[in-house]
Amino acid sequence: MTARLAFAGLTLLLWLGIAWEIMRGNRRLKRLATLTAPAPPVWPRASVIFAARNEGRTLVTSVPTMLALDYPDLELIAANDRSEDDTGAVLDKLAAADPRLRVDHIRELPSGWIGKNHALYHGAQQASGEWILFTDADIHFQPETLRRAIAYARAQNLDHLAAVPQLNEHGHLLGICVNGFSFIFTLGIRPWRIPDPRTAAHGGVGAFNLVRATTYRKLDGHVPLRLRPDDDIKLGKLMKAGGWSEMVLGAGAISVAWYATVGELIRGLTKNAFAGADYRLWVPPLGVAAQAGLSLWPLAALLVTSGPAWWCNAGSVAIILWLGWDQTHFTGGRRWHGLFLPFGMAVFSYILLRSMVVTLWTGGITWRGTHYPLRELKANRL
Repeated sequence: MTARLAFAGLTLLLWLGIAWEIMRGNRRLKRLATLTAPAPPVWPRASVIFAARNEGRTLVTSVPTMLALDYPDLELIAANDRSEDDTGAVLDKLAAADPRLRVDHIRELPSGWIGKNHALYHGAQQASGEWILFTDADIHFQPETLRRAIAYARAQNLDHLAAVPQLNEHGHLLGICVNGFSFIFTLGIRPWRIPDPRTAAHGGVGAFNLVRATTYRKLDGHVPLRLRPDDDIKLGKLMKAGGWSEMVLGAGAISVAWYATVGELIRGLTKNAFAGADYRLWVPPLGVAAQAGLSLWPLAALLVTSGPAWWCNAGSVAIILWLGWDQTHFTGGRRWHGLFLPFGMAVFSYILLRSMVVTLWTGGITWRGTHYPLRELKANRL
């Protein structure tokens, strides 16, 4: 058996295993838009909290969808995190029209905190709800979303319910990259395993992290996550350690226009991709090599191999394209974007490598105008 045939055969077996895991797992995930559970006799109070920094234009369209939530006992807390544009004025105007919205103007960032994490924690300190929904300033909600989520979380005795939003992309190239990111996120998180306490699988999503307030406060809230750029995922880890956690699909219930261009996507994810690898130097190069060998090489190998090796590579390519096509069914993207999954994955591999290089070169990350030293970031492990 030649080395090419051996590698092609092992690659095919690996993709068969991945396909079995992901395709079965995705179909086990529930959808937030169709969650059903008995309504409680009295709806518990809920607090929706988001942090905003220099997002005045975005808030005009997103916040009204939050205020349109048909939840009976709702408060909305907006943490204006040291904004330099008209964010504060926009929020104050919205609050004047609806008393359920309170604006927390944060003027200073204490040392040892990332701005967004501090803003969310600061907002949570003022929240009066039995349930707290942490979300992002640019998320758009369907009216029944929170009611469905809390009824389900109560019925399942959850302490944490996360939902992956529908990512509304602009343009085909960005859509292909978004689908690649979604596939890698799914493969890395394995959200269908999160409810199983016997597994280490965990996760959270900045767009929708619903937590039981008593459990969140018992675990000291965002304090253990104060310098985590991936605070949303690590909040899921924290909540699973202290209770019961689950992740669902949010398409049809929550959506976001994530990034406008591929360049924005690359720059936006550069700040936290290396953090997702826990700043381990060997992870990005290994990830790039694995992606090149397992998803790009089978394509190229169709031109330079023959016989059984060619058929093994063709099988791998067929599985990769089918997985990409299938993934869009769960993320709400265009189906044909999935046929370019290897390209989308390659862009994410580049982002991971770039994140490591930029973080090491600058000695940390710069997020929304503030620089956070790498030595402090690395010290905040969870």
